Amino acid sequence: MNLDALILDAETAFTRALDAAALENEKARFFGKTGLLTELLKNLGKLDAVARKQQGAEINLAKTRIEALLNQRRQALADALLATRLASEAIDVTLPGRGIKPGSLHPIMRTWERVEQIFGSIGFALAQGPEIEDDWHNFTALNSPENHPARSMQDTFYVEPLDPNGQPLLLRTHTSPVQVRYARAHVARYQGGVMPPIKIIAPGRTYRVDSDATHSPMFHQLEGLWIDEQVSFADLKGVYTDFLRKFFERDDIAVRFRPSYFPFTEPSAEIDMAFGQGRWLEISGAGQVHPKVLSNMGLDPERYMGFAFGSGIDRLTMLRYGIEDLRLFYEGDVRFLTQFS
Repeated sequence: MNLDALILDAETAFTRALDAAALENEKARFFGKTGLLTELLKNLGKLDAVARKQQGAEINLAKTRIEALLNQRRQALADALLATRLASEAIDVTLPGRGIKPGSLHPIMRTWERVEQIFGSIGFALAQGPEIEDDWHNFTALNSPENHPARSMQDTFYVEPLDPNGQPLLLRTHTSPVQVRYARAHVARYQGGVMPPIKIIAPGRTYRVDSDATHSPMFHQLEGLWIDEQVSFADLKGVYTDFLRKFFERDDIAVRFRPSYFPFTEPSAEIDMAFGQGRWLEISGAGQVHPKVLSNMGLDPERYMGFAFGSGIDRLTMLRYGIEDLRLFYEGDVRFLTQFS
């Protein structure tokens, strides 16, 4: 075969290849298992030593030149592709930059801070506790012993391993365990002395196995607790009614207390509210702290009494801003969030 003609053939074929795939196909015609150069090298074995040496050198030289043509075309195609991309993605550097817009608080955090401010103004301290709780603080200390029916209402997420005492750990189903932890620390701090009232709120994240348009596996709850020697249900009604009117900035809010059941309070009530003559909406659960819970807090139920309530921060937010779907809080849709900036 005329090697010069072979080189010219390769150069023409490579030049006609308009993309990388076509170029690789042309490469196979020369360097593949049955390619033209491959066959020439295979046939060298049929020649005598002198001819094999001479023709082998000539074929290798042709091979080197064809490889150079191939690499040259590869680079040309890559440069052309890059140029096309640069042209399509060109940026006018003379345009003004996109400034960083000021952010804003999430609507739930707005409510959270508003709740803290309102209760702080009437002497309630802020209390916090762990989101991964042990079984005793989350259930047993709150008068829900193992196999108690009330536990089935708070199906939750358990985590491993067990705590050092062999108790199961779980994502807390409410912030009520904070009440127990705070009260026990409070009692220990003033052991043997005059103990001031326990007057706290405990806002925070809570978790339950529940997910639909009106529920989320993670949600936010506000717990309130006031314990002293003379704190009655009447104080609960006054404090919570005042809170709702300040939170919604309306004096026409009607509040009613319906008898209900909670294992950690006795008597217990559901709190409903209505704007003016509107329909009633359930807003909170509450009641006088159960004597057994007071004992688990380290308090003498014959001497101390008080009330507790639990409200959904998410629900308060929905009512304040007229939001109808709970899932909007967690989707991260900027169109929704910018309404609160």
